[in-house]
Amino acid sequence: MAVMETLLMPVSITGVLLSAVLLFLVVYLISISSSSPEDPPGPKPLPLLGNLHTLDLKNLHVSLWELSKKYGPVFKVHLGRKKVVVLAGYKTVKQALVNQAEEFGERDITPIFQDCNQGQGIVFANGERWRTMRRFALSTLRDFGMGKKLSEEKIVDETRYLREVFMKFEGQPFDTTQPVNYAVSNIISAIVYGKRFEYEDPAFQDMVNKANMNIRMIGSAVIQIYNMCPFLGPWIKTWRQLMKNMESTRRQIQTLADVLQETLNPLDCRGLIDSFLIRKQNIQETGEKDSSFNDQNLLITVSNLFAAGTDTTGTTLRWGLMLMAKYPQIQDRVQEEIDQVLGGREPVAEDRKNLPYTDAVIHETQRLANILPLNLPHKTSCDVTFNGYFIKKGTCVLPLLTSVLRDETEWETPDTFNPQHFLDEKGQLIKRDAFMPFSAGRRACLGESLARMELFLFFTSLLQYFRFSPPPGASEDELDLTPVVGLTLNPSPHKLCAVIRAERQLN
Repeated sequence: MAVMETLLMPVSITGVLLSAVLLFLVVYLISISSSSPEDPPGPKPLPLLGNLHTLDLKNLHVSLWELSKKYGPVFKVHLGRKKVVVLAGYKTVKQALVNQAEEFGERDITPIFQDCNQGQGIVFANGERWRTMRRFALSTLRDFGMGKKLSEEKIVDETRYLREVFMKFEGQPFDTTQPVNYAVSNIISAIVYGKRFEYEDPAFQDMVNKANMNIRMIGSAVIQIYNMCPFLGPWIKTWRQLMKNMESTRRQIQTLADVLQETLNPLDCRGLIDSFLIRKQNIQETGEKDSSFNDQNLLITVSNLFAAGTDTTGTTLRWGLMLMAKYPQIQDRVQEEIDQVLGGREPVAEDRKNLPYTDAVIHETQRLANILPLNLPHKTSCDVTFNGYFIKKGTCVLPLLTSVLRDETEWETPDTFNPQHFLDEKGQLIKRDAFMPFSAGRRACLGESLARMELFLFFTSLLQYFRFSPPPGASEDELDLTPVVGLTLNPSPHKLCAVIRAERQLN
């Protein structure tokens, strides 16, 4: 009898497991088959896998763009069990993010973004907490000069430090990544902490390098798989590294915030952290409960600003320098215009209107670099009918920015670096509605005006002083424009030579 029970036990367990799997598959298939005829079209999913077998997770934006050519500007895919609606093309994305901003204005918070932000901060939060922190961040950034003279002075000062670093290489090939990221990061640091950091400061280097590393890892294929199967987290090395980096970064921010707290003076506000701490102190004195102004939200808000304020602008600027080395004839025209308009003086923000070709080159760099190709995931705030399709409340929506910035109906040569996209027949800068690198609507980048000023001043200052070229013995063709894919698209690893121009040696 005992022998019989032993023999039957594995069969029973196996039967239970098989029954559970079959039940799951039935429920899953019913949920798939129960989709309404009003649903957007899309490829037929497999059980459990969804459409993963047809998608390249290392280049998901490319896969989705290709699918849009078959299924149209509004279609659905299944990433594992999760249904995602993809919006492609300028007109469709604008209709959703601008014309129906309320319906498409929520943030879809995937497991990795929940892990990193816990529903706090500015970028990956929803509801009243998000509205409160976005209003606070916008008003505080403006108070500290975002897009105004005060931030302009900080950027102009930082261009001098960056030029000094470039000069130390004496025209020899070097990787622009770290010095550019440190310079750009110092702008947001000056606004958040009230001071800049020396590039050699190991704690500062660690924060900047970890922020950039995290953005690359968050966009990796393995983390996309984690988002579909979050129970795998502890067994995924990249996830463990991300959590370790996040904890380390928050400790560093807390240390800096503690120093500011000790010397806090409500009559002398030095930066965003001071503003947050003063607001928190005032709220505590009034006895208000459930406030967004708490210690955890401070750390996550600052880490959001620090990462976003470093990676996107720094990455775009590095693309710009690489493109100048790859297309020397365009670099010639930029430098000719700069020399004619500025002479020997440093550029200021007001010069933008008198440097239309330089400004067009910066715009075209942003368009072609396409650094946030998938956008960040949105979510519908209610049931919505869009372009004749029914989309349920809470559905993840991806407004595909790569399909906007490369829209063949909007750009004459969408796959070519062509500054003429932004110039009229008289050589003056023109506005293009499909130029949407900062996204649009309620979730548009809140630091857009600061980023635009940074790109103009850093780019113009560096082109005024240096001639950029590939390493000796290498041709322009060897500068590979194939991006390294993460959450953002970075240039492939490369080195450039920055040779001081004869015009600057004479000054």
